[in-house]
Amino acid sequence: MTTTRTFMGMLVEGDINEGDKREEQRPLEDLQPVLQALFDDDGVIEFGWRQYTPYFNDGEPCTFSTSGTWVRTDADADGSGSADLAVDYHPSLGEIPATYNRETRSYDYGAYEGPDEGRYDRAKALAKAIEGGEFLDVLLEAFGDHAKVTVRRDGIQVDFYDHD
Repeated sequence: MTTTRTFMGMLVEGDINEGDKREEQRPLEDLQPVLQALFDDDGVIEFGWRQYTPYFNDGEPCTFSTSGTWVRTDADADGSGSADLAVDYHPSLGEIPATYNRETRSYDYGAYEGPDEGRYDRAKALAKAIEGGEFLDVLLEAFGDHAKVTVRRDGIQVDFYDHD
């Protein structure tokens, strides 16, 4: 699209590709309380997520993002099925069940079901912060691209994430 604009008082003309419009980015200081809330929960053993730039996106721009936030609690201590411990449905965190309403084309949410609503809320806050797009610059700088991040009280492990 041909656009005319100015930059430092000079006229800029031509075909300008607008590129990716990211959410307004927030600093690490805003993410720290969300992470600390899980560190302070003795029942949370570890948590993590994936972050990468896709190699191909059906013709759409390939932009860095985060996904797959998960939490492992003491109820999951044996580590079995840790890939299934996504925050959206997690056997030891519980859930807020939802049903799709065809008339309104939206979801109707029920009441929380599970053992610890506070822990569930903290895990959901983590998922929202990690996957919400506001901390992409902080996460990319800290852990790099194509990464699987695992956070424990004694340190953070970053492994290469292959995401064909």
